[in-house]
Amino acid sequence: MSYELIAILMFSTMMLMLMTGQRVFGAIGFVGVAAALLLWGTGGYDLGFSAAMKLMKWYPLLTLPMFIFMGYVLSESKIADDLYKMFHVWMGPVRGGLAIGTILLMVLVSAMNGLSVAGMAIGATIALPELLRRGYDKKMVTGVIQAGSSLGILVPPSVVLVLYAMIARQPVGQLWLAGVLPGLMMAALFILYIVIRCRFQPELGPVLPKEERNIPMSEKLRLLRAGLLPIIIFATMMVPFVNGWTSLVESSAIGAMAAFVAAILKGRMTKEVFETSVRQTLAISCMFMWIILAALGFGAVFDGLGAVRAIEGLFTEQLGLSPWMILILMQLSFIVMGTFLDDTAMLVIVAPLYVPLVNALGFDLIWYGVLYTITTQIAYMTPPFGYNLFLMRAMAPPEITLKDIYGSILPFVLVMALALAVVMIFPEIALWLPEYVYSK
Repeated sequence: MSYELIAILMFSTMMLMLMTGQRVFGAIGFVGVAAALLLWGTGGYDLGFSAAMKLMKWYPLLTLPMFIFMGYVLSESKIADDLYKMFHVWMGPVRGGLAIGTILLMVLVSAMNGLSVAGMAIGATIALPELLRRGYDKKMVTGVIQAGSSLGILVPPSVVLVLYAMIARQPVGQLWLAGVLPGLMMAALFILYIVIRCRFQPELGPVLPKEERNIPMSEKLRLLRAGLLPIIIFATMMVPFVNGWTSLVESSAIGAMAAFVAAILKGRMTKEVFETSVRQTLAISCMFMWIILAALGFGAVFDGLGAVRAIEGLFTEQLGLSPWMILILMQLSFIVMGTFLDDTAMLVIVAPLYVPLVNALGFDLIWYGVLYTITTQIAYMTPPFGYNLFLMRAMAPPEITLKDIYGSILPFVLVMALALAVVMIFPEIALWLPEYVYSK
């Protein structure tokens, strides 16, 4: 059997197992280990063992539980709620102001947690009922929350970029910095869309009634201070790292400790909050470690088969495609897979093929990590089975139907596609900040 046919058989077997509902790490790890044993006999055991040792020795992986713990402490202790109250008061007099405030809230929640599901949970439970009660158009605000929550996998500390860094063997710090400007640009495009839409259709985002805007300045300032606390925590963590005073792992520990101390000082660190935060941190960290372990083992078999070189030859020599055409086809495949898989599953399935191929085609792997993440955001919101669509359906109030959810996402998907095109055309949007910081 040819190496190419073995690679196709491995890939199709893994996809079949995933379609039958097997866990992602189980399907990928099983196919990788079984293929290694069949191809190299008892020596194949070394592939899984070396992958486990590589995982255990990867020092930056310590950032993963730190940032997840920080995010859960801030959300479970309701410190994130203060952010929305702040935006509610300060943005209320503007048309569509609460929707704009929700996007800003999502950016800050992303900077606290690194998971899109956290932004979705906060947006659907805190912001959405309030927006509906204020007379905002339900289709528009449903799209706002879905689009805003997707920023969690692009704005640092993105957990997905940690996974990409491990598989692509790229520095986590550079990837996080590369996601900053594209993430802020996308948030700005969302806000611009809301402003333009509400200017021409004011009924979609009415301003707050005058009596609700007549709040004493002292109360406004109090809410501003409370809402700025998460920003201060994020600055406490990131400023030392950007200036080179601390390593990434040390900064993550500072962030986790700052969130923990802030919750204690505000009197919100109860036994229930602490237990929930620790349990969720352990569960999500272990899940990601199993997925990374399976992906490393699977990727080692693919490297041994030379599948990447065979696929590169197929695209460039036999089909005669240019590097840019191959890159665009890869991005389209992510969107198709995103209709039935989540971001981590997509990455670990195709990374053994795509990452070396991107490198061989001469593209920057840091830049490609940002492209992958933006494409994943688009895939999250693409019918019929986009991951965010069903998350929203599970968390939204009963008056939000599946039809509303499907009808809400088209403008935001187009905005994200525009952001993807801009980053592809101007790679420096992603690469300037990591180059600037690491050159110091």
